[in-house]
Amino acid sequence: MTPPEGTSHSCHGGVSVEAPPGARKIVLVGNPNVGKSLFFNAFTGLYVDVSNFPGTTVTISSGRMGDDVVLDTPGVYGVSSFNDEEIVARDIIMEADVVVNVVDAVHLERDLFLTQQVLDMGLPTVVALNMIDEAEARDTRIDAEELSDRLGVPVVPTVAIVRKGFDQVRAAIDRACPGVSDPLLRDRMLALLDRVGTLPEALLVLEGDPYIAERHGVEAQGLRDEIYLDRRRRVNELVARVVERRGEGLDLRLRLGQALLRPLLGFPMLAAVLFVMYEIIGVFVAQTVVGFTEGSLMQGYVEPAIRTAVATVVGPEGVVYELLAGEFGVLTLTITYILGLLLPLVIGFYVMLSLLEDSGYLPRIAALADRAMTAIGLNGRAIIPMILGFGCITMATITTRILGNERERKIATALMAFAIPCSAQLGVITALLAAAGGPAMAALYVAVMVLVFGVIGLGMARYLPGSSTDLLIDLPPLRLPRPVNVLTKTYHKTVMFIREVSLYFAVGALLLGVLQVSGALVAAQDFVAPLTERWLLLPREAATAFIMGFVRRDFGAAGLYSLGLSGTSVLVALVTITLFVPCIASVLVIMKERGRVFTAFTWAGSLVLAFGVGGILAHAVSWV
Repeated sequence: MTPPEGTSHSCHGGVSVEAPPGARKIVLVGNPNVGKSLFFNAFTGLYVDVSNFPGTTVTISSGRMGDDVVLDTPGVYGVSSFNDEEIVARDIIMEADVVVNVVDAVHLERDLFLTQQVLDMGLPTVVALNMIDEAEARDTRIDAEELSDRLGVPVVPTVAIVRKGFDQVRAAIDRACPGVSDPLLRDRMLALLDRVGTLPEALLVLEGDPYIAERHGVEAQGLRDEIYLDRRRRVNELVARVVERRGEGLDLRLRLGQALLRPLLGFPMLAAVLFVMYEIIGVFVAQTVVGFTEGSLMQGYVEPAIRTAVATVVGPEGVVYELLAGEFGVLTLTITYILGLLLPLVIGFYVMLSLLEDSGYLPRIAALADRAMTAIGLNGRAIIPMILGFGCITMATITTRILGNERERKIATALMAFAIPCSAQLGVITALLAAAGGPAMAALYVAVMVLVFGVIGLGMARYLPGSSTDLLIDLPPLRLPRPVNVLTKTYHKTVMFIREVSLYFAVGALLLGVLQVSGALVAAQDFVAPLTERWLLLPREAATAFIMGFVRRDFGAAGLYSLGLSGTSVLVALVTITLFVPCIASVLVIMKERGRVFTAFTWAGSLVLAFGVGGILAHAVSWV
């Protein structure tokens, strides 16, 4: 992963955000769901670079506002090192020339804790008091002038969804100043300056940040509890002076938001939303739209045009032609997969995710699913990639970025790669099960897959090093999503994804082409055939279906369909092909997201699991 434009690695192991001579580094900081992205989009317009932060899967955005550089940090509750998001935010914030701290006017008690920590760091700051309209809807009055006086920095009331107050925030950046901090704490920080270099790092060493202490070869102080308790006291006193709550002011949206957290309404609504997501992404996009873009458009027009052009240059036969424009050609397969298969899925997913984010419903989905996901080492956020996995494992693997740490991402990725059939398989699976035994055979298939899913999840949760994160999540008020914001998020994240995966698919296509022209694919089919006959008790031809399942899962399932299997052979074949290695598209994305070692483990593990479970099942049903 490469740093975003305008960043480079610093000598102490973090990331140094560079800017042109005379330009300021303006960093947007805030808790999750406070509207930072709206400020970023308004400040930078279309001149935006979105990429992964070095060494993580956390995405950051950078852009230009006039002569200055603007960076959007992940939403965090504090500047520390508890997870990837906080580490990324910490390293960017520490090198800011100006911090624009976006706070939620409805939750000042929570958000001002981060504000006060930034001020304790001695960083020039502007506070954007966002969602002031939501506070007024709850009959809450906030004295912005009094808040500004007590913080010692400019405070600007804003309503980000309509860009109210944005011009005033831009103007206030020129008046940004360090603000009011605790005098005793500042004295302690100054005493450390000769050993750590900057006030922000001195504060983090006092708070016990082990990574910052290690950077400078000093001992982390154990003062976090003391500092945090004092900071909480100061924030509570501040809120008591500047906030006047005249009533609860619970409107329909607030009452509905609370009701969706109760099982009686929450679970039926969750089921309905997940069903709609599956129908849109897993059925409409993955089958109808992709059927047109990949089948009709790419294979009907684009691939023939590419083959004609390649044949004109290098001839219609030979190794070079096969590698460039053959069945697994670098030009044909890469373009078809990226533009015909992945692009519609990526756009569909990010539109849905942006709608759920902007509506305020996404955190409620996570809260409802949290208890069930905890049993397998995850938390409630994991329900999103899991359900999307039934549409496309490739897309679902990307969505594991929303999970709290790498351990959770590995568990979720493995579960989807091993035990969740994608929509490309589900149609064929349903048809085969219906013909072989109807509901009874379908129930057996589901039972086997649920058992495998549970065993894998429980096993990885128990033995994978580390611990999963708790679900600490804000519940913003429900609101209608704004189309401009949804489309902007979708555009930037889609462009980022296509940039990231293009090279992986080109390399993958080249590898498959080499295997084909060298005869290795046929050799693999011949190698698997005896195992298929003697262990799985399936026809020899099923080996070809398994090999083709690596290229595309629906190819493998369709290959089984053409064999005319019946009875329990259908159950064995479908369980095996579901557990078999992920398709090449998924493997490449897993490699990009989780690394080569984890991908190799997943690939090899799925082979052992597929043939192991399939063989045991085959012999078990043969004895019945």
